[in-house]
Amino acid sequence: MTYVAAIDQGTTGTRFMIFDHAGKVVSSHYEEHQQIYPQPGWVEHDAREIWEKTRAVVSAALQKGNVRAADLAAIGVTNQRETTVVWNPKTGEPYHHAIVWQDTRSQAICQRLIDAGKDAFIRSKTGLPIATYFSAPKIQWLLENVGDLRAKAERGEAIFGTIDSWLIWNFTGGIRGGAHITDYTNASRTMLLNLQTLDWDDELLALFNIPRAMLPQLRASSDPNTYGTCPPSLFRGGAGGEVGIPVCGDLGDQQAALFGQVAFEPGEAKNTYGTGCFMLMSTGTEIVPSKSGLLTTVASSWRDHAGGDRVGGEHKGSPLQKSFALEGSIAIAGAAVQWLRDNLKIISNAAETEEIAQSVEDTGGVYFVPAFNGLFAPHWDMYARGTLVGLTRYTTRAHIVRATLEAICFQTREVLEAMEKDVQETRFLDPAPLRFGGLQENGFLKTLKVDGGAVKNNFLMQLQADILGTRVVRPIVNETTALGAAYAAGLAVGFWKSREELKENWSVDREFVPAWGDARRAESYRGWKRAVERAKGWLM
Repeated sequence: MTYVAAIDQGTTGTRFMIFDHAGKVVSSHYEEHQQIYPQPGWVEHDAREIWEKTRAVVSAALQKGNVRAADLAAIGVTNQRETTVVWNPKTGEPYHHAIVWQDTRSQAICQRLIDAGKDAFIRSKTGLPIATYFSAPKIQWLLENVGDLRAKAERGEAIFGTIDSWLIWNFTGGIRGGAHITDYTNASRTMLLNLQTLDWDDELLALFNIPRAMLPQLRASSDPNTYGTCPPSLFRGGAGGEVGIPVCGDLGDQQAALFGQVAFEPGEAKNTYGTGCFMLMSTGTEIVPSKSGLLTTVASSWRDHAGGDRVGGEHKGSPLQKSFALEGSIAIAGAAVQWLRDNLKIISNAAETEEIAQSVEDTGGVYFVPAFNGLFAPHWDMYARGTLVGLTRYTTRAHIVRATLEAICFQTREVLEAMEKDVQETRFLDPAPLRFGGLQENGFLKTLKVDGGAVKNNFLMQLQADILGTRVVRPIVNETTALGAAYAAGLAVGFWKSREELKENWSVDREFVPAWGDARRAESYRGWKRAVERAKGWLM
């Protein structure tokens, strides 16, 4: 077997990437899927369309790279997290469009829990605040609003999964015995997983009135006891008689990016720029509660590859190992650029924002807070809404485009400050200094590893360095989300032998050094904070 591959199923589209042993891209193909907005604040996807797009990108990438399905040693899956699908395991048909992580229809459910004083209880178990972001209130909404879905769930005729579960179920057989599983990273985003026990929590299931039978089996993110195999006949060019491809890697997209950046040690951090923006910092085996508006989440879980030592078809001597992370989640980043393109139609594609933004020296006093679905970390205000302030007759399209890019960077600074505060208060890193890519002895991040589609925009990355006052480092392979899923699958089958081997693959493409002075950095950030205050609580 020559290659390892990964499906990266994101909020706006699906990518299939094939990697060689050096972690270099052999072939890749991407297709967008439809965004469905039934009413303000609601965001849906067609799960059937996502599955068909996934099959299409796999076939196209194999063809483009002149790679046979039989050349793949394993497949990993990474996915948009929290997005909720409920389907019939007998027919394979979803009962409703997938409810996307950005969706706010469960606002009333969340408010009832907040009013009942359940926030501390839920956070102590899950590391998460009560928010429409997570899967549990979405599942509850579906059970309460879709026909006789609750009765079907009680009879075992309705099962839940995030997008990884939906894809893996289809890949491994679907209605003919597909594996209904998820990994611990995705499970930790449902608001139903107890971080201490690493199991579905009965008290939380009762609180949200969700039948336990709906939930997928919990599995390691990198598991030599494969979830199942994918028949090559699913894809164009795959022969029906070929041996199935092991599906054995599964990580939520942001945890996959952390894995792809080989940020395994406590204090190592990365920021991913996609539809949203997500900063994760490894805390190793320690579960670190946040006091600053961040999330505590599972970073990865694995069982070591044990060669041919198997009993009853399963590997011996490979206990579950796990690591955790602090995360700052920003709902709208690249999606704001997509909004400029699709809704305002002031750009034709994302790539041109770099040139347009550079055509002006600053934003002309304009600030854009893209709180389309509320504000996530560190504010957690589900009543906030998007705000564009500081407009004058002087304002042009270029100022608004630049303000959109700056908004991505300002939101990242807010998250970084919260992360620094948590590090200082918990002292979980003290007193050990950390290596490149991590926190220094004084607790402040001096270098930020970045990845995701938007990091190709050099001007955006320079803005990020300027607004943070921090060096920003872009790796050669910037689609580290797919790479992380491939690494997880490859480790499971012994394609790569160790994490140390993966670290040898990581290399720098470009570094961005801050150019703004302290006064400009401070003044621009003060303006941003004022704009955020105007966006908060808009619907209250």
